[in-house]
Amino acid sequence: MTDINSNSAALPLPSNEDSGTSGGHQAIKWEVVAQMPGITPATIVAGRLKAEGVPVRVWQEGAGQALGLTVGLLGTGYVTVPEEYVDQALEILEYEEDPADWDEQFDDFDEADSVDER
Repeated sequence: MTDINSNSAALPLPSNEDSGTSGGHQAIKWEVVAQMPGITPATIVAGRLKAEGVPVRVWQEGAGQALGLTVGLLGTGYVTVPEEYVDQALEILEYEEDPADWDEQFDDFDEADSVDER
């Protein structure tokens, strides 16, 4: 994943409030929080955010999606969230367990077994 892309799009969403715009819609500014190699990995990341209650949209350039590209600019899958959810989304996505910690846990487990066998 890469850092936040400065590209964002303002997409209207329905709103119950009369915001003064035509049709009672309020414009939401969406920010890119992740770029993935293809639409499928981007959809998986979006599912993680959605499970945490973050509104999310996934998109890929139309030509890349039509051709089934997963590399290069046309193959990139973008994960976007409303700008007020950017910090929350990044916090959720930044957590990764370090595999080196797994080795330490297994070493402790192996040491406990060798003591019991004596």
